[in-house]
Amino acid sequence: MQVLRCLPKQEIINLSVSLGRGGEACIYAVPSGDDLVAKVYHKPTMAHAQKLQAMLANPPENPTASLGHISIAWPQDLLRATDSSNGIIGFLMPRIYGMRPIIDFYNPRTRREHCPLFNYQYLLRTARNLAAAFAALHNSGYCVGDVNESNILVSDTALVTLVDTDSFQVYDPDQNVVYRCSVGKPEFTPPELQNKVFAEHDRKITHDSFGLAVLIFQLLMEGTHPFSGIFQGVSEPPTYEARIAAGHFTYSQKHQVPYRPTPIAPAWEVLHPKLQDLFLRCFEDGHNDPNLRPSAQTWLSVLAEAEDSLITCTANPQHRYNSHLDSCPWCERALRLGGRDPFPSPRAVENREHLRPRVVPKRRYNQRPRSPQPVSPQYQVNYWQPVATSSYSAYQPQKKTKFYPAVLCLLGLGVLGYLDVAIKFTRPYVSQNAFTQQTLMARSKPQEETLAFSDYYKQGHAAYQIRDYEQAVAKFSQAIEQEPENSKAYVNRGNSRYNLRDYEGALEDYNQALRINPEEVKAFVNRGNARYMLAEYSHDPDREYNLAIADFNQALGINDQEIEAYIRRGIVRSQIAKYSGEAVQDYQKAILDFTQAIRLNASRAEAYFQRGEVRYKMAQFSSNFIPEYQQVIADFNQALKINGNLAKVYLKRGMVRYELTQYTGNDSDPNNLKAIEDLRTAAKLSLEQEDTESYQQALSSICVIIESQCTALLQSSAMWEYTGNN
Repeated sequence: MQVLRCLPKQEIINLSVSLGRGGEACIYAVPSGDDLVAKVYHKPTMAHAQKLQAMLANPPENPTASLGHISIAWPQDLLRATDSSNGIIGFLMPRIYGMRPIIDFYNPRTRREHCPLFNYQYLLRTARNLAAAFAALHNSGYCVGDVNESNILVSDTALVTLVDTDSFQVYDPDQNVVYRCSVGKPEFTPPELQNKVFAEHDRKITHDSFGLAVLIFQLLMEGTHPFSGIFQGVSEPPTYEARIAAGHFTYSQKHQVPYRPTPIAPAWEVLHPKLQDLFLRCFEDGHNDPNLRPSAQTWLSVLAEAEDSLITCTANPQHRYNSHLDSCPWCERALRLGGRDPFPSPRAVENREHLRPRVVPKRRYNQRPRSPQPVSPQYQVNYWQPVATSSYSAYQPQKKTKFYPAVLCLLGLGVLGYLDVAIKFTRPYVSQNAFTQQTLMARSKPQEETLAFSDYYKQGHAAYQIRDYEQAVAKFSQAIEQEPENSKAYVNRGNSRYNLRDYEGALEDYNQALRINPEEVKAFVNRGNARYMLAEYSHDPDREYNLAIADFNQALGINDQEIEAYIRRGIVRSQIAKYSGEAVQDYQKAILDFTQAIRLNASRAEAYFQRGEVRYKMAQFSSNFIPEYQQVIADFNQALKINGNLAKVYLKRGMVRYELTQYTGNDSDPNNLKAIEDLRTAAKLSLEQEDTESYQQALSSICVIIESQCTALLQSSAMWEYTGNN
């Protein structure tokens, strides 16, 4: 593709290397500069052009400009079509290297894998950098609008960069026009905008302030959402949207809410007292009066004060905590997590102890402990490649020996020295400018030698195995450059993009694979998976569901033994049934698909689980539900016989058994005790598999069944080792 670049002088540039593709635009490498990328809209409009011109006319201040870092990836130049229209079709923006999504740092598991020495002080510094970027935007009259974790990148030195800036809300004072942000994520959306059509509302700074507070809370509370918790009601736990709309801040100090803090979350008291006050102002006082929410500048000042009050633990120098606490909360947390240290020491990291599988004491369990299983969000991990289970380690102090190896000691001190120097190095800048935060200058990119297709292909597979999907995309892209007609390389890159939730990019790769080889069965199946996921974001989900089914039909037309196509088609059909006027018929079709998958391979636990799920839904239409429920339990039993580590199956079987006791009205029904046993097992497995949502649902369900023991249950949940999401 040829486009016309306008500055510093007009020139035509060729865009051939695609770095990613979304629903609205495609990102390309710029041949003439490694520090830039081009974003070209699929269907550029006049609104795009006018919005970009307004953004270029009024760029926000870069709070870390003096350190050579870009905090806000703002458009830098317009791109025009080379034909006679000369229309604006996209723009150039900075290319960001060496940074990861913010969730990789506030999520303890991914932080342990990718940046284990990123301690609590660095989390506070990240929050400061984030607040500084928001403050700079707000000072220039902009709103982020779609505040969420995917638009924020963080470096290993706690620097922050906001990306996808052309989606921000932009006000053009010359034309007196507001270019709205038409999207948003419910978990970061304030109560006054919940269930609203974003394209119909101007965003305000107070709206951004809510999303910013959610992100800061997650940074400082080990990924815990401020509205997550164990539901104390008798129905299904409400969604985040409902909790936010109702103002049910789990850590409320002024109101009684129907939630208890999740046992695996850090204690509220870990937060600096002034930070506690700001969260209460945002989520409690700000519920009815958004103007009471703290501004980004207020967060910046208080976070700086909180960082200045940090002290260092004598047992582990990586444990930094605020001076209002009497003892180190991270040492206590490591004990409660069964030895899994949230901030492992340099020695533990050097010896890779933090990545070793956690050993569960046998005395904690009546049965033999199982190895932690990978979490596969339902329907979201592609079937063709098993997701590698990451290993973890408990921080266990070794017995003191008379002679400690000098080399290891020096290396540990070197790592510590690096971190301390990195922090102290930027203190003068921080004192001179409230917006300027800590960094190290961007590292120069290593020059890679050109390898053969097979080498890049193998590297892509290796990266996929360890769930480094970004690296996998990069390696499969390099393989494609070597052999652009290799359909399997496109399929594998599509799989990687799928797992990064770049469903549009995955769809394009599967399309390309099918252009090369129309008989590529996996491309049809996986394209169907991507379309199923895209239905969640579509204004016309039925269209996406029907396209997904068409893909599965195509796959089965090529190979009628393709088991996964039957399972996935059944899942889509059961989803369609929820909104169909012929729900029973659609559910029956889904059951036929799962049954056929079982005929082809009786060892597929997922097929039994999905068939049990659909039979449970079918039972709601039956006047004689007990035999239906018994069939559901039989399917769940078979799934667990194949794989005894499926927490979701224990959870569903437990609830079905409980419902049976409710229908019979007999509390002494054996199903009542079996239900409690299933739910306890679901809770334990969910924690081991780091599935916090299932863990919360299991505890909530137990509380419904044995309400009188709920308080004691939550207090004693430490016996389950607190392994979830940490």
